Amino acid sequence: MAGDICVVATDMLFSVLALENINIVINIPNGKGEFMRQGFIKTAAATPTVTVADCRANGAEILRLVQEMAKEHAKVMVFPELCITGYTCQDLFLQRRLLESAWKTLLDIADKTSDVDALIFVGLPVSFRGKLYNAAAVLNWGRILGIIPKTHIPNYSEFYEQRYFTSGEGCLEFMDLEGERIPFGTELLFSCDALPELTVAAEICEDLWVPQPPSVGHTQAGAHIIVNLSASNEMVGKDSYRRSLVTGQSARLVCGYIYANAGEGESTQDLVFGGQNMIAENGVVLCEGQRFRNGVIYADIDVQRLADERRRLTTYPPADTESHLRVAFDLQIEETVISRNFPQYPFVPAQKEARDARCEEILNIQAMGLKKRMEHIHCTRAIVGLSGGLDSTLALLVIARTFDLMGISREQIHCVTMPCFGTTDRTYQNACKLSRCLGAQLDEINIKEAVMGHFRDIGHDPEVHDVTYENSQARERTQILMDMSNQEGSILVGTGDLSELALGWATYNGDHMSMYGVNGSVPKTLVRHLVNYYADTCGEPELAAVLMDILDTPVSPELLPPENGEIAQKTEDLVGPYELHDFYLYYMLRAGFEPKKIYRIACRTFEGVYDKETILKWLKTFYRRFFSQQFKRSCLPDGPKVGSVAVSPRGDLRMPSDASAAIWLEQLEELETEKCSA
Repeated sequence: MAGDICVVATDMLFSVLALENINIVINIPNGKGEFMRQGFIKTAAATPTVTVADCRANGAEILRLVQEMAKEHAKVMVFPELCITGYTCQDLFLQRRLLESAWKTLLDIADKTSDVDALIFVGLPVSFRGKLYNAAAVLNWGRILGIIPKTHIPNYSEFYEQRYFTSGEGCLEFMDLEGERIPFGTELLFSCDALPELTVAAEICEDLWVPQPPSVGHTQAGAHIIVNLSASNEMVGKDSYRRSLVTGQSARLVCGYIYANAGEGESTQDLVFGGQNMIAENGVVLCEGQRFRNGVIYADIDVQRLADERRRLTTYPPADTESHLRVAFDLQIEETVISRNFPQYPFVPAQKEARDARCEEILNIQAMGLKKRMEHIHCTRAIVGLSGGLDSTLALLVIARTFDLMGISREQIHCVTMPCFGTTDRTYQNACKLSRCLGAQLDEINIKEAVMGHFRDIGHDPEVHDVTYENSQARERTQILMDMSNQEGSILVGTGDLSELALGWATYNGDHMSMYGVNGSVPKTLVRHLVNYYADTCGEPELAAVLMDILDTPVSPELLPPENGEIAQKTEDLVGPYELHDFYLYYMLRAGFEPKKIYRIACRTFEGVYDKETILKWLKTFYRRFFSQQFKRSCLPDGPKVGSVAVSPRGDLRMPSDASAAIWLEQLEELETEKCSA
């Protein structure tokens, strides 16, 4: 449907990135069926243009949309409540002619969808055991798999459903249809034989609006996707409340939620129906249709991720397999054409307004964490090693905010710059300017002589620029900072960020260590935006100019001698681009994706930026370093968690330091084999 709004979550910061009026379609050419096997299921919510009380016309319209969705390879198709008759038939629901026509139309739809590879939900009135039910029929390959009656029947304001319909609450019986027993009841769970995580259950309109929706029980029984066949009329402001119900329910139940609503064609005698179809996943609307416009929306729900997230949440109850009748259905395994977008920067909101709000929030979390620690130890001084690079800059900005919150003069902040073999004039000058602009004390201690003395003590040739050459500088700096901290009674604030910790890109007991690490859960791609935000909002032109130049400086530990006065050692040339590593980190730790899945979405996300060989190369590097460098993360200093991805051994990541990366790397080797054979 043109003009659909498709959105995607940056889960770490609980923000939403809106891609207005764009429905991105990404074709995945590699690995037949891989994306379907990896959990991505294309789903659809359709609003047909109904003709009130004309079941044949409505059946033809439903079939037209089914064929349209089948061409898009949608595997779960959802239509609105009572769409075969129209929701607004009123007392015509008491007419036998209408009910018989509705059932005959359902049979016709089933017969004409015998070649459709999907699970289809359509709404109609169903007469059963002397009562009339507002129900959803479930179809697969031309078979009627089950009938689900509505549980909560509204009878207030504009709704008079109890005049016609009976609640199906607690019902589980069987209907006979040409010798086949069809389950009729609310506690039905539809489970795909080929994809175990694809389990679907249904509720109908009002069922979502009550204190205890049926979907609670459905998900506790194991449903990963809830569909809602709805006929919710429009009123001023109702759209936002409806959206909050869908997103909230999908979040608390950790499920996909497909909401199909009635639209144009329903009677406007007293009400107007505007559609507003939605597909959500775990609290985020993946796609939302325009109101007052009929048609179909599509989104890919990742059922594997939902299953993994439920396992991660220890408070999520185990599946109650006895509460529901499981009905098997079948789908063909084929390649899923992905229509959802994965942001290149999953830790960073795309919209400036949301990004600025998150930056302010993170700076406050960092500052409040340091403030509490300083108050606890009765400390009014802080010391930080200032290199003129991004991480130490952010740490100093946080310290300055902390001192402002505590009402302590910034003169109590002690910055120490410690030039050595690799220090360039640019970073040195920026360190000096930054400390002056923020009103902090600055000392310079040149460590060249001390390091050379250390080389003599251990018999190291200073012409050999190996790891000893580099790490000796980092450890000398940390020793100076620690000793000065003791000398003046200050707290040493660490500067290392989340991305460096994930890759182990820190010297053990060097820059790896501090008394409180304010940046430990901030990824490098976000560090940049925090510094940029400070530059934009500080209101001080000189400070802003320094910060912008620091942002423009290549990331480097500056441990090797410069070349022609320029930085010779660029971190991203050695360990890989941080934007790739942050992408890998997010989808490995937060989403729990396997290496193949990360590789495939990275190839599409960074298409035109990095080739597939480069992506695979650095993904291997990421896994090797992540596993081999855990010992550094096992003894991290304290520091505040700011998002849902963190590596503190006391919090989010309890991982053995000697775990093997073999089975993860093995899967990446398989990718190379696949590529060669192709």
